[in-house]
Amino acid sequence: MILEAAVLSIAPAQKAPFEAAFAQARQVLAESPGYLAVQLQRCIEADGRYLLLIQWRTLDDHLIGFRGSPRFSQWRALIGPFFTAPPELYHYEQVGGEGAALQ
Repeated sequence: MILEAAVLSIAPAQKAPFEAAFAQARQVLAESPGYLAVQLQRCIEADGRYLLLIQWRTLDDHLIGFRGSPRFSQWRALIGPFFTAPPELYHYEQVGGEGAALQ
């Protein structure tokens, strides 16, 4: 399992529309092969900052399967217009502890 973690910057006045668009974009993810789960966390200290966590079965499921598919264009069309800066994106693999699935 691979965890994609992205820090998203959204204009504070656009938080509600962004969150509504994310609800639609979530469905696009759910249709993607290799997708396991997603969470969107709103930062408490920095207004307009979000942490997006997506679990993928493999790195290729994200980088080749999703990003190389028309779903990625749909995803970006829904939430990309809200970004005030390019997302900061990293991939992680679990090396210790007990892993609970994101919901």
